[in-house]
Parts: sequence; structure tokens; C-alpha cells
Amino acid sequence: MATLAASALLASVATPASASPDKRNNNTSEKLREAAAAAGGLEPLQALQRIADANGGTRASGTPGYDASAAYVVDRLRAAGYSPNVQTFDFPFFQELSPATVTTAGGALETLVLTYSGAGSVTGTTTAIDVVPGSGTASTSGCEPEDYAGADLSGANDVVVVQRGTCTFQIKAENAEAAGAEALIVGQRSDQPGVLAGTLGEPGATIPVVGVDYEDLLTLLSPQTVTVTADTISEVRQTSNVIAQTSGRTDNVVMVGAHLDSVPEGPGINDNGSGSAGILEVAEAYAKTKPTNAVRFAWWGAEELGLLGAEYYVGQLTQAQQDDLALYLNFDMIASPNFARMVYDGDDSDAQGSGAGPEGSAQIEELFTGFFSTSGLNSKATDFSGRSDYGPFIAVGIPSGGLFTGAEEIATPLDNQLFGSTVGVAFDPNYHQAGDTIDNLDLTVFEQNIDAIAHSVITYGYSTATVNGVPGQSGKGLTSVSGPGGGIAAGEGSAGGGGLREGHADHVGDLS
Repeated sequence: MATLAASALLASVATPASASPDKRNNNTSEKLREAAAAAGGLEPLQALQRIADANGGTRASGTPGYDASAAYVVDRLRAAGYSPNVQTFDFPFFQELSPATVTTAGGALETLVLTYSGAGSVTGTTTAIDVVPGSGTASTSGCEPEDYAGADLSGANDVVVVQRGTCTFQIKAENAEAAGAEALIVGQRSDQPGVLAGTLGEPGATIPVVGVDYEDLLTLLSPQTVTVTADTISEVRQTSNVIAQTSGRTDNVVMVGAHLDSVPEGPGINDNGSGSAGILEVAEAYAKTKPTNAVRFAWWGAEELGLLGAEYYVGQLTQAQQDDLALYLNFDMIASPNFARMVYDGDDSDAQGSGAGPEGSAQIEELFTGFFSTSGLNSKATDFSGRSDYGPFIAVGIPSGGLFTGAEEIATPLDNQLFGSTVGVAFDPNYHQAGDTIDNLDLTVFEQNIDAIAHSVITYGYSTATVNGVPGQSGKGLTSVSGPGGGIAAGEGSAGGGGLREGHADHVGDLS
């Protein structure tokens, strides 16, 4: 399917996209989908783009761009009649301001900064600590303070060289800094290709910590002069989740979420302005509806640093409050320009990756695949890899599901057959880059996904019986959806399609 640039669509967008939220009682799937479609989701996407443009091209948590994004969502929710709660929490902020470098007499080496590295530029002599070439996973290089016995790090610019192995990068960095190092280079294992990448886990290091590949590690084992530079910010900051809830019973809550933050490198209009805008449009259109079950909408902060907002939210719930959550629906990247229309694989029917979700997740998958099938649209399954905000909910046994249109994964011939994707091109070539803008979205699949969000919200707002056996209100036109394929009962439909695992990228990174 051809990608539609948002700027080219402005002239064709209906007036309600900039009007006040629909005030009618959108109490059927058809009404709610019509109301959400009238808004179209474009206005919040435009607003998030403007916010990024005004704040250095980013909406990352811990930056003014994120704070402005959260304030925008709060204002829209209040205008729709909600009383949103802003839930603040501390988190470890990290930003690389410019690429790390390692320069030797022979030239520059390919390198990557480790997340939560300290900042600085150090020119000094290398000292290798217990590096045994070919040791692979067995290397204990730099894992114990005693490894530094006999090493002279009394100078002002000592550069320590260690190898990846049996302990965490954080331990290696702490031991090196305590021994007197002014910079740390961590080399890859002999059995792993490529430049070492990873994380120290949390702020704390005050020296530059960078990674190199195994071949370059070997060249650094003899003492020589090198320059190591890391240009970073690593500190604890505060960010927030935004949460708004409808009326309805609070012992069987339907939770709907999308992360609001971008990466520091870009505005994040697909990742995840699209999911945030999609649930915002549905929440506004749903504001006057009286569901049986309360629907709790959430816009998560700090997802890009390890699902931190969702983890904080789930972690502060009591067991009774967790038990009150009937299910969780997640919407992350729902407008990828070279998309695949993917549904989280609740029953592990594709036998890929991490396995099935908690009991009830299969029925959520069936709701979405059935909706798309009835609408004449193909879909396929995507693995519950735990790499988006459903992860913390799955971890405590809450049935989960949702939609995703792809990130850096490469489209296959099957994707071309099912969705018109261009073979050999990433689902989102601008993933985690400055090019993730409003001009690089597919608004057709975005609108289709908003329809699916609306249908799932109103279905489960009235009854979660198919998921957890809790009876609810029947009728209201919920048992079928109108589409090119005719009516289909909620909870029926095909399996998730022929998918390989197309999970979200691992934001947490390797610790060791």
C-alpha cells in the first residue's frame, strides 16, 4: 500500500479533525469508530510534531519536549471531560550528544558508547587487565578489584582495556574507576561479531566507557597512546505517565496504553506518536459513553529507556489492584510507512519467540484478527517479545494484546503479498532516527488501526467475558462489525497470520 505523507493530506482532512471532541454517546462499535475516524488522528500527530520541532527535534522523557507532549495530552483529556492523573517518577536519563570515538596512532576505531557512560575526552596510555585472547564467555577480565593488583593507574589519563565476559559492564566500570582509570574500553568476546554495545544499567559512572570489536581489542592489548571521547548526559531525572479513566466498575478495568516518549535522536511521530494519537482520539470519542467496565487510558513515559513508565505503574500496584485489571491493550508504532498489519500473538500459534501471553491473551488476538478479517484486511502475528509496554503486564499475569506495524525488521515477499510492503526495506526505515516525522507515516493503516482500537475498547468496555469470564452488558451492536467481509462475532476470526517475530527493538540493551 502506498505511503501517504501527512502534509499532502492536510487539504483533504475533514473539518472535525480540529473541532472539539464529539459530545454524543458513542455507545456502539460503529458509532465510536465513526467518531474517531472523523477526528482522524492527524491533529495530535501535528501537535506532537510541532512540539518536537520547538524542542530540539525530540520528545524524549526527561526533556522539555516530553513535558510539553504530556501537557498536550492532559489538556485534550480535560477538554473531553476526563480528570487525568499525572503520575511522576524518577528515572535514569541518558543521552549521547555526539558519537563516541577511540583514536590510536593508526587512526580511528569503530566504537559505541555504553549507555550511562560518563562524559569526557581522555588521551592516555592503555593498560589491559587480564584479557586472554580466545577466552570467549569465560573471560573474567576486570570483574574483581584484585584484577588491578600491580597495575599502575596513578597517572592523570589512564585508559583501561577489558573484555566482555562473566560479569556486568557496570561491575567492570566500577572496578576500573575505583582503581584509578580515567577511561574504559570494553572489547567484544572472541565468539561475538561486531562492535560491543551495552548498558551500565544506571547512572553512576563518571568516566567514558566505550565498546570495540574483538579484532580492535587485540590491537589495544599492548601499551599505546589512545584518545577516548564520550559526549553524554547521564543522570537521574523525573518524568511522568498520564492516566485517565472512564466511569464503570473498577474491579474489572480495561487498560489501554501507548508510550508517549520518543528517542533523543528524533521526534518519534510513528514511534510512538501514532499509538499515543490513536488512543487519544478513541478516548475523546468515548468520553460520553457509559461502559460496564471502567476503561483506563495510559500514556507511558520512558519506554525508550526500558519500559520504565509501565514498569513503575505496574510495580506500585497492590496485588488487589493488579487483580482488578481485566486486560491490557498496547499500541506501539501503528503507522509504519512500509507496514505489516500485525497483532500480538496471544496464543503462540506461530510458535515464534517468547511463547503465549497469559490466559485470555489468545482471545484478545482473535478479536483483532477477526475485526481485520471482517474489514477485508490481512493481518499476521507478532511475538510477545516483552519489548514494549505490555511486558510488565504480562509479567504479572494480566491478559494482553494489541497492534504493531513494524520497526527495523525487513519486509519479506510474504509481507508484500499480504500488505503491499516493499520487499527488502524496513517496515519503518526511519525507526529511532530524525526522519521519524509526520511526513513518513502511512495514514491509511493508521486510520485502520484506530478503527480496531475503537472496536476493542467498546467491546471490552461492555464485557470481558471472552477474556476472563467476567460477564458484562450485551447488545449495543457489539456482536458484529460492518465491513467488506460482513459481520463477525467478537472473539472469532483467523489466527494471527504467517508471521515471523517482528518485536520492538530491545531498549534495555545488554548488561554483560
